[in-house]
Amino acid sequence: MKGVSAKVITAAILGGDCYPATPIGINLPNANWIRKEYGSKSVSIDNLSHAYDEAAKGNGFAEEFIIDEETRRRAEQYGTLCNDLHTDLHECAGHGSGKLLPGVSKDDLKEHGSCIEEARADLFGLYYLADPKLVELGLLPDNDAYKAGYYQQMMNGLMTQLVRIEPGKDIEEAHMRDRQLIANWVYQHAENQEVEIVERNGKHYLQINDYEGLRRLFGELLREIQRITSEGDYAAAKQMVETYGVKVNPELHQEILARYKKLNLAPYKGFVNPVYTLVTDENGTVTDVTIDYSEGYIEQHLRYSRNYSFLPDIN
Repeated sequence: MKGVSAKVITAAILGGDCYPATPIGINLPNANWIRKEYGSKSVSIDNLSHAYDEAAKGNGFAEEFIIDEETRRRAEQYGTLCNDLHTDLHECAGHGSGKLLPGVSKDDLKEHGSCIEEARADLFGLYYLADPKLVELGLLPDNDAYKAGYYQQMMNGLMTQLVRIEPGKDIEEAHMRDRQLIANWVYQHAENQEVEIVERNGKHYLQINDYEGLRRLFGELLREIQRITSEGDYAAAKQMVETYGVKVNPELHQEILARYKKLNLAPYKGFVNPVYTLVTDENGTVTDVTIDYSEGYIEQHLRYSRNYSFLPDIN
C-alpha cells in the first residue's frame, strides 16, 4: 500500500547498533524506488525521547547557551513538543516525500548523499513546523510555539553540537553535517539579519530577530536541496556540503568547549537495558515478567560478554 505509515512505540530493550545509543525516529525505507512503489513506514520511539528530555532538565545547559529568559521560557514550555513534531515531520513526510527525475539515482550524490538526504528531511520538518495548519489541527498550542524548535535547531547547528567534535577536527557524521549545513547556510544568507551571533559579556549567543524571515530562508534552502536530490547534481551537493557542513570555526569551537566543560555534562547519552526475568508456575508456564533497573552499564556488558559471546573465554 502506497503512502506513509507512522507509529509511536515504546522500546523495551535495545540491541545491535542501537545499543547503548539509539535513534529516536526511524524511516523505513529511504530507498526511492521502494517508496515510490510501496510507500514508507515511520516509527517514533517515545520513551527514549522522553528520557532524553527528562535527563536534560536542570542541568544548566539552557542557562549557559540560550540568549535570554524569554527564549529559555519558550524552550522549556514548547521545546519537547517541537522536537517530537520535528522528528515526526522529518521521518514521515521529509524522508517519505520527494521524487527523482527519470534516470536519476540517489547514489548519484555519492559520498554526500546521506548528508543531503538528512538535510532535505530536516528542512521539510523545519519549514512545516511553522505552518498554521499545525495549530489548526491542535498539534501546537499557538502560532509562536514553533519558535522554540527554530531556536534549538539553529543554536545546535551553529554552536552547541560542536561539543561532540575534537579541537582541530572536521565534522564527519552525516546528521551533524546536515545540521551545520542548514544553520550555516541560513546564517550566511541572512542579508536582513534574520539570524545573528552576538557577544554578551565575552560569550557568544544565537539571536533570532525575524522568525518568519528565518522560515523563508529554510524554504529557499529546501527548494535547492530538493533540486539537487531530484536532479542528482553531484557537483552542487559537494559544493553545498563542503562549503557549509564540514569546517568548524576554531575560535567559537574553543569557547563552546570551555563553556560546556564547566557544566560537567557528557556530549553523548546512552541507555542501560532493564533486566527481564521470567516468573513461572509449578508447571513451568510463564505467568509474569519482572523488570529490574539496578544493573549498571559496565556490569551489563560484562554479563552479556559472559552469557552471549560467540568466542571461547580462552583462545
